[in-house]
Amino acid sequence: MWADDAALDAAGHRLDEWESSLAERAERAKTLSARVRELTGSAESPDRTVQVTVDSAGLLVDLWLDERTRQQPAARTAQQIIDTTRAARADLLRQVADSLGDDASARAIIDSYTSRLSGDQGPSDARR
Repeated sequence: MWADDAALDAAGHRLDEWESSLAERAERAKTLSARVRELTGSAESPDRTVQVTVDSAGLLVDLWLDERTRQQPAARTAQQIIDTTRAARADLLRQVADSLGDDASARAIIDSYTSRLSGDQGPSDARR
């Protein structure tokens, strides 16, 4: 199959480079993923009565309600919580994009976050 030893050596060298490249990309993806796990997103409603923090998965980990929410309808407070949580997820997504760079591994992680975090986002008046 191989015409000479030089061709066999060249093929072996290309395979070694390919394997090394895969290992480097896997390590880079692992490092980027660890960096992202440390991020949180936060936002507050325009009237500052609702503050929300989400973890790196976009899950609500902290919610603060000002006493003024007692003077408004519960439905309004609920909508503010939803809108502010969406804004916190958008903040998280922005941080993910800003912190990872622009290589293939980073783009794959950013794309994954974008599909998970922005899929349910509608209009929001909450500030980031």
